[in-house]
This record gives sequence, C-alpha cells and structure tokens, in this order.
Amino acid sequence: MHDHSAAELPSLRRQKILLLLERDGKVMASELSQHFAVSEDTIRRDLAELDNAGLVQRVHGGALPRPKDSGKDYFTRLDETDEVKIRLAQLAALQIEDGQIVLFDSGSTTLQVARSLHADISITAVTASPMTAIALSEFKGVKVILAGGQLNPRTMAASGHEALRLLAGIRADLAITGVCAIHPEVGITSLHFDEVPVKQAMLEGAARVIAVTTADKLGAVEPFVVAPCTRLHTLITERHVASGSVEDYRRLGIVVEQLAD
Repeated sequence: MHDHSAAELPSLRRQKILLLLERDGKVMASELSQHFAVSEDTIRRDLAELDNAGLVQRVHGGALPRPKDSGKDYFTRLDETDEVKIRLAQLAALQIEDGQIVLFDSGSTTLQVARSLHADISITAVTASPMTAIALSEFKGVKVILAGGQLNPRTMAASGHEALRLLAGIRADLAITGVCAIHPEVGITSLHFDEVPVKQAMLEGAARVIAVTTADKLGAVEPFVVAPCTRLHTLITERHVASGSVEDYRRLGIVVEQLAD
C-alpha cells in the first residue's frame, strides 16, 4: 500500500519514517521508497536529515534507532540512575563469584553493578574508571587494580596505551560491560572513538562477558564498532523490550536474562 499523501510533505513523511522505525527496529531505503512512492534519493535525503537531527543512525541501505541517552555526559547519566538500572545491576552482580578476576568496564550501569556486590565478596577487580574503583574499594574483600592513562571527561575513564598495556597482561574470569548500543547484526557500538580499544581489550581479556543494558539500547547503533554480539555470553536486560527482539540475540547463542515483572 503506497502512502501518496506523504510524498508532497517531507516533514510528515519523516515523522512516518520514525514511526515505522520504532515499530520495526530498522528501515530500508528501498522499502520506504515503495511505501511512500518517492525515489530512493528522496528517502536518502530524509534519512540524512533525520540523522543530522540525531533521531536515527544511518547504516548502509537504511537506518536504525539511536539510543535515548546518546551523547549525555557521564554525570547526567549517573543522576538519571533509576530503579530499572539498579535492578539490572543487582541481577548482574549475582553472576560474580568469590575468587574471580573481574573486569569492570566504564559507564554508569557498570558502576551500579560494582555498588551492588554482596558485602563480603572476595574478588580482584580491574577497571579504567576511577569512580568504579572508588566504589569497589568500599568492599574489604575486593582488591582493586586501576588502569591509568588520560581521563576522558565524557566517559570518566582512562584510555590510551598505558591502560591497554595493563589490560593486555590480565586474563580475567569475567568482564562486566554496559553498552552504548547493541544490534544483532552490527554488534556492540560506542559513541566515543577513544574508548573503543579499551573496551575491546576488556572483552578479549575475559573468559566470559556479561552485558547489562536497558531496553532502549537494543537494536540501536552508534558510529564506532567495538565487537560482534557473539563476543557476549550473557545479556541482561529489561522484561519488556520495545525495539528489536531478544530472540535475535538468543539465536546468536547468547544467554538472555530479563528482569521479572
């Protein structure tokens, strides 16, 4: 069914493209061209405008959603920590066992995991995030190793060759990561180019990787690719997933754990 009414109204057509994107989790230029009875060049201009406005993430042949908190600074995300994120962190913390060497990625969600550990846990924790290191130091049984380097004020984590050199020398049992965005085909992606090597080193240096994320980041894409989804062993997310399907991740062999209602 063609939507000819939108052909003469670019703003209306773009609103409808956003609605289709929310419904389907992905839009393709060729399909939108047929749907709205306009040329693919017209659709590509629409997607370019939506991308410039920060409303979509363009990919080859179409577009994907952007995470809701894309671009917010670390302390803004920290202030927005809500009950769902706390519950996700508590579920992730249950996966951490005594005696393990655990890599803690940067980010407000991972910081919440550190705060959610049981009081008498005994682990060695490695992180490039000073705030996560401070949170971990509150636990008497946790030995904290802090990777150094230049501090990125956007992520409040160290990056660069010093951090990478330390991480390269560690074989961990477990890595805990939050994600900027995750898509079953594109993989784990980040908004910040300079944090990609550190995230990659953490994912590669752990026998098991757990990603903890709110539902809005599922099916989304940011500019810089960190790793394919298959690097994950466990994905912990919300019960109700608006964009995309958790079955897409299960088909990749990932164990998906969701919050109970």
